[in-house]
Amino acid sequence: MSPNQQAPSSQPGQPPQPGQASPAGQAPQAQPAEPKSASRQSRAHSAAQAAAHAAALAAIGRQTRLTGRAAVLAVVICAIALSLAYPVREYIAQRQQIDQLLAQQQTMSAQVKALSQEDQQLNQTPYIEQQAEDQLHMCFPDEQCYEIISGQPPAASSAKRASPVNPWYDKLWQSVQRANSEPK
Repeated sequence: MSPNQQAPSSQPGQPPQPGQASPAGQAPQAQPAEPKSASRQSRAHSAAQAAAHAAALAAIGRQTRLTGRAAVLAVVICAIALSLAYPVREYIAQRQQIDQLLAQQQTMSAQVKALSQEDQQLNQTPYIEQQAEDQLHMCFPDEQCYEIISGQPPAASSAKRASPVNPWYDKLWQSVQRANSEPK
């Protein structure tokens, strides 16, 4: 070829054809000696691995990435929760106290009702007379009253009489006296 003739230009990325010089400063590229079908499979496999690796890195980046807005939101939520914790606790404690006081008020009102009924009964003369006869064994001046006493003592007095047991120190002193009085 003569210097005036131009060599057919080669496309970038394509190797120069035999007999053509490579473009300025580029070395000719060597082709792998693998068969075409095997190289396509290995390229597809490596491309799939690269895509999976890129997806995994992106997922990790999304999971651990904390933006400034998210941090500010978390701080605001914590501040709100902390500012509401004490008032809510006080509210619950006051509600419990109110419930206790309502229960106490109901008990007191039942006691007041019972006492007012007793007061009404005590203002009636027949009720007072009946209580005097039953509890105090009183009689009217023109009546003659009898009290029937059975041959058995009342249950309360028999329990008191059966219980007198000598204390331990009395038993100890009696045993000392018996030991001293026995002949040797």
